[in-house]
Amino acid sequence: MDLKLDLGQTTSPQVVRQYARPVGEHVSLGKPLRVILFLVPVLLAVLVVFVLLELRTPGAAVGVVFFAIIVGVIASGVRVAAEWERGVLLRLGRFNCVKRPGVLYVIPFIDYVRFVDIRVLALNIPRQKVITKDNVPAEIDGALFFRVMDAEKAIVIVQDFRYAIAQYAQAALRDVVGQLTLDELLAERERIQEQIGRAVEEHVKDWGVHIDSIRLLDIEMPEDLKRMMSRQASAEREKRANITKAEGDKLAAVNLSEAAEIMQKNPGAMQLRTLQSIDGLGPTPSNTVVLFPVELAQAFLDAARKYAKQ
Repeated sequence: MDLKLDLGQTTSPQVVRQYARPVGEHVSLGKPLRVILFLVPVLLAVLVVFVLLELRTPGAAVGVVFFAIIVGVIASGVRVAAEWERGVLLRLGRFNCVKRPGVLYVIPFIDYVRFVDIRVLALNIPRQKVITKDNVPAEIDGALFFRVMDAEKAIVIVQDFRYAIAQYAQAALRDVVGQLTLDELLAERERIQEQIGRAVEEHVKDWGVHIDSIRLLDIEMPEDLKRMMSRQASAEREKRANITKAEGDKLAAVNLSEAAEIMQKNPGAMQLRTLQSIDGLGPTPSNTVVLFPVELAQAFLDAARKYAKQ
């Protein structure tokens, strides 16, 4: 039996999304077995009919028809449940038992069986329009992962547990996001997912269903708000770059000041620094280096000072 539910679609005309649409609730593994159980007795009955017709026995064909009908009704009750399925059996409208995987028999016209998939199932949370605590509109969609822990409760207590869980997830998403600001929505996605999961789990725990996790897939905001956030982020990065450059200039000035003090106390260090600078300029053929002795410059400076005192 295939179950297909359309809970909503995106507002964009170019993109259409189907939500809460499982591929199939039950894989009919018992159909080949029912065919075999029907054909083998019928073929044997047909063989007997040919023998009886040779013996000119009246009513043989009618008997075969009735026999085929009875065999078909009996064979129609054979079902096969897969390893990941549980069969909820109702007898005359009342719950009877939960069938395990394997071959099971359903009494025709008396029993009804509903197969439940106990694997981890996924449902889309349709795109929701929400308003954050600071009055910012946004559109959010997500995915819900859950599994059935008690097949009896999932069938008997709630009409359609997939549809009901999807509705609870949509309501919980709007409630949780409405209590947060935009910055919290963008920065604390993991906490939001946990809050939504706990809210849904609180409502569906009596249905025999366990919520595995909820994931927010996309958060869509107005284009003008995106542009403002982009400008804010750009300004923040520029601010950090300017601060980093200023700190680098300050550190370079401090190092240069310390180096000047060392060179002033040790004249030999100044000479070594001069020779290193010359060595760095020497390999370049386009540079012309003119050397002027520092001692000669100092002698001229001392002579000028003495002359000024006189």
